[in-house]
Amino acid sequence: MTRHWGLRGKSTLTLLLACLVALVPALLIAWQALDDVRRHFATGYAEQYTLLHMQRVLTPVSRDLALSRRLADSAVTREWLENPDDPALRERFFDEARGYRRQLSGNAYFIVDHARGDYYYNDGQRAFSTEPRYHLSPDDPADAWYDAVANDTASYNINVSQDQKLELTKVWINVKIRRNGELLGLAGGGIDLGHFLDRFIRDSPAGLTPMIVTPRGEIQAHPERQRVAIGRHVANQDMGQRRIQSLLDDEASRARLQSALQETRRHPGGVETLEVMLEGEPRLLAVGYLPAVDWLLVTALDLRAAPLLGDHWLWPMTATLALILALLMIAFSYATERLILGPLRRLQRSARALANGDFDHRLPTERHDEIGELSRDFTHMARRIERHTQDLEDRVQQRTHALVQANNEMTEARRQVDASLEYASIIQRAILPSRQLQARLPDRHAVLWRPRDRVGGDIYVFHATDRGYLMGVIDCAGHGVPGSLMTMLARAIIDNAILRVGPDDPAALLNETDQQNRATLHKDTLPNSIATNMDVGLVWVEPDLDRLTFAGAKMSLYASDGDSITSYPGGKRALGQKRAMTYRNEVLPLRRDSTYTLCSDGFLDQAGGEHGFGFGNTRFRDMLQRHARSPLSDQVTAYEAELEHYRGELPQRDDITMLCFRFHAISPAPPNNER
Repeated sequence: MTRHWGLRGKSTLTLLLACLVALVPALLIAWQALDDVRRHFATGYAEQYTLLHMQRVLTPVSRDLALSRRLADSAVTREWLENPDDPALRERFFDEARGYRRQLSGNAYFIVDHARGDYYYNDGQRAFSTEPRYHLSPDDPADAWYDAVANDTASYNINVSQDQKLELTKVWINVKIRRNGELLGLAGGGIDLGHFLDRFIRDSPAGLTPMIVTPRGEIQAHPERQRVAIGRHVANQDMGQRRIQSLLDDEASRARLQSALQETRRHPGGVETLEVMLEGEPRLLAVGYLPAVDWLLVTALDLRAAPLLGDHWLWPMTATLALILALLMIAFSYATERLILGPLRRLQRSARALANGDFDHRLPTERHDEIGELSRDFTHMARRIERHTQDLEDRVQQRTHALVQANNEMTEARRQVDASLEYASIIQRAILPSRQLQARLPDRHAVLWRPRDRVGGDIYVFHATDRGYLMGVIDCAGHGVPGSLMTMLARAIIDNAILRVGPDDPAALLNETDQQNRATLHKDTLPNSIATNMDVGLVWVEPDLDRLTFAGAKMSLYASDGDSITSYPGGKRALGQKRAMTYRNEVLPLRRDSTYTLCSDGFLDQAGGEHGFGFGNTRFRDMLQRHARSPLSDQVTAYEAELEHYRGELPQRDDITMLCFRFHAISPAPPNNER
């Protein structure tokens, strides 16, 4: 059921839509503004978080670096490494190193004797030892880290690596011990990696991922330990997947990150921020440089972790907005009812009274606004309608009387026309030789005669003698009354031609008929729009001689025994055409049990089928062959049924006449001049 919206509903809906249309861009602008504010504060938060954690990282590492450098620069350390076999110097060094161990964050220290390759290590977890834990060998891949550090030009380095022989993974601080430029060994401390991560990385808030990387991007600290580039000095170890560059999705992000890393190294103490795609997610990176340890602190902030609208005020704001809209709709509906709908409803009642013919009812015109003007105009219109209605009623009565009189005259004229057509149909049927055919060839002929209108332009002829029978079909130009008049003339001309040349020469009959037709209907005296031509097919049958003679003017003779069908075309021009021709006979053997058919072109031209095309010669020949062995009356019935099925709902286009005959045995008839 269709729902009809009144003015109240439409106006309220329009106001609601207008509010929503205005609200949508406002919300988008507000959302963009809040997003910009969020990004501003997020950037500030990331920068402050990075600066704070730079200090948190730098403080313990710098402290351990300073202690490690003091241990390496100690005279006691150098003297012992120059004389490692002196017991007094050994005892003195290890006493001093014990004090350093207690001050180092990792409670551990190590020292390497470069000359001997001895590696000493002590921490609070193992039994104290003044003997080497193991010996470094250039051929051992596990000791390759030492050669890398020793060959480095820097006086110290800090890296995360795993001592495979001690089975320890730490943040190692490696400080070179030199005497007059000569390398004596290494000394330093080791901060436990797990403790380091727990203190500086894993306690970060949700949405923040702090990382420590080297200037080349190698990850030294990450919440996920498998991403840490442990042992970056180990030879032949692929560090490509443990660099921060591998976490970025595109080359543009990698280029921006590299630029930020270089910029922070040029300006220590500052923080660079940039937006990148990190592992498929948008992230805000804050990068700070720690020159004391040559590390960079990178903080990855997920902007989505900080929602733009908090639930604590989003829903109250939404409810308040909905309440404001509801109050606005109620107020608007009330104002619409008082100012517009009420007066319009009164106007509607008055208009209905006028529609029911109550012209005495007057509309309210006391208002001085648009509705009052409408009421006054409507009242003026009602008065004019009243006057016009009275005038129209008078005119309708006059016109009705005239129409009744004209209808009576038309009915009488139609009755006369119908009576004339019925009389013409009776006359036309009277000239058809149906009784003569039934008397002479009762079971050897069949006729289908279907004029398009009550009378038509097709007839068939029959003439019997003691030697044979003349049969034919004549299709005059036109149909209806003009066509029927042409058939009268054609029948008279044919009869006259038979008297002149006899019935046994069809071609002579056609030539004679053509001459008489041209003599009777002069082209010069007729308009060009009037056609006087005729399609004719004549057959002279001599049963005693098993012979028939055919001549046609634009009409063919068909013969079929059910197995095959043969057509004998007539002349290419109709009788009465502009260019005359001489028609000739075609003498044929009379084939017993074959059906012969003459047909006007109305059957073949009938439109129908799926595409509205004509019946056509191929379909017509197939139909004649399929029914050739049936009784002649059944054949005509079948032909008419196929024609009706083919044309469907389309009208009959032209007059249709079919004449079929068949001879089973020699049956001479007595001479008779009936036609």
